[in-house]
Amino acid sequence: MSDLFEDPAPGGNSPEFSVSEISGAVKRVLEGEFGRVRVRGEVGRVSRPSSGHMYFDLKDSNAVLAAVSWKGQVARMQIRPEEGMEVIATGRLTTFPGQSKYQLIVDDVAPAGLGALMVMLEKRKAALAAEGLFDPARKRPIPFLPQVIGVVTSPSGAVIRDILHRLRDRFPRHVLIWPVAVQGEKCAPEVAAAIRGFNALPLGGPIPRPDLIIVARGGGSLEDLWGFNEELVVRAAADSAIPLISAVGHETDTTLIDHAADRRAPTPTAAAEMAVPVRMDLLAGLDTTGARLARALAQAFTLRRQRVIDLSRALPRPDSLTGPARQRLDLWADRLPRALVQGVTRRRTRLAELAATVRPTALARLTVDSRARLADRSARLDAAPTRRLTESQARLTQTAARLAPALVRALADHDRRAMENRRKLADLSVRLDAAPVARLAALRERLDARDRLRQTLGHMETLKRGYVVVRGDDHVVTSKAAAETAGTLELQFHDGRLTIGARPTRRGKEAPPEQGSLF
Repeated sequence: MSDLFEDPAPGGNSPEFSVSEISGAVKRVLEGEFGRVRVRGEVGRVSRPSSGHMYFDLKDSNAVLAAVSWKGQVARMQIRPEEGMEVIATGRLTTFPGQSKYQLIVDDVAPAGLGALMVMLEKRKAALAAEGLFDPARKRPIPFLPQVIGVVTSPSGAVIRDILHRLRDRFPRHVLIWPVAVQGEKCAPEVAAAIRGFNALPLGGPIPRPDLIIVARGGGSLEDLWGFNEELVVRAAADSAIPLISAVGHETDTTLIDHAADRRAPTPTAAAEMAVPVRMDLLAGLDTTGARLARALAQAFTLRRQRVIDLSRALPRPDSLTGPARQRLDLWADRLPRALVQGVTRRRTRLAELAATVRPTALARLTVDSRARLADRSARLDAAPTRRLTESQARLTQTAARLAPALVRALADHDRRAMENRRKLADLSVRLDAAPVARLAALRERLDARDRLRQTLGHMETLKRGYVVVRGDDHVVTSKAAAETAGTLELQFHDGRLTIGARPTRRGKEAPPEQGSLF
């Protein structure tokens, strides 16, 4: 009987919940209790699947918190978490029923301090340096005098004005400005796109391709300059086929783009000085070099003239050179008549000896042979002028065939040079016509500015704001005592003057209470 009155099993009459109901209740309690929180911890495992979302862990010495950032949140992050970083994650705490766990939906990630930023910076620097992006062998020389300079910076800051002013003072060049954000989450993608955009411009296209790129920004904190430490910007600077000067921050500021650039400038103004030489210095150097060349040529001519004079002194006199030859000529001239007589005598004797031995048949055969040789040579002589004439005509025809194209080319070159000179003359005429107009416009603008400044600083503008100039006895009254002693007061307003009479009060006595003071 006692068993009938015993209580049922413990908890047997408790309500039953489904798994989804329990999960929903836990979710509501967790989100209602915490809501939006900021969590500090070390980044553990980081996963970036192809969906674009980011999954990572936040941990300390005792616990681990799962965190997730959706694709849109990742795109807006200025600092992306990396394994080993100590960060402060901001987001809302919620649950994931599918795995029975709670997690933090992270909207923003910030380093836990300057030390964390520096650790991340050094780690990224070492990784990029290991790939060879900072190798000095990759750096290209800066062109001596670029025709077009591309500037990547903010168009509204003082940096671009400093660069343009320095270029105008040293050597004016054609400048292309690519406006970008120099701070914030848009900085890194816009700067990288600008560098790649300048490199993508075709040579000879409608927009001239820069010969030099300057990436510039003013000074700031490490967080402000962080966009220039992003890997996207560093790789774009290292891959640039156009020489690049980095002018980010001031002398003490260093970013990773400074290591990847072909040259680093301490300030944007110094970047402009590196880009172009001083025109007046080049002209002075050219004048100095021309003067040295003229002096060198004059000295060379003088030395060679002196050398010729010295050599001429060592030569013998003409009489001493021709004297022995003249003497030998006289000697042989005396011997020549006797030698001729002896030669003729010897030949006559020899002829007589030969004539005694010559027979009529041999003489006839010799005559026939001589006549045959004479006929052969006569035939050859008759054909020689015709052959020479034919050869001359062939050479003349060949020369004429070569001269005709040469004449056509010479006329074409002459027409082309004439057209080019005519075009240059037209360009110079247009520039000459435009120069006085531009000069007069600049002078007129300066005159208008000076006139506006004169009107702004003049006393009439002050009177229009409600002030009055008080004069008494032909001088300006600046105190109450001077006004009391003046006989007549003249008030000057912005639209005219008003004269009033002033009656001085007696010293030692106060004015009647019913009569007020004008001042």
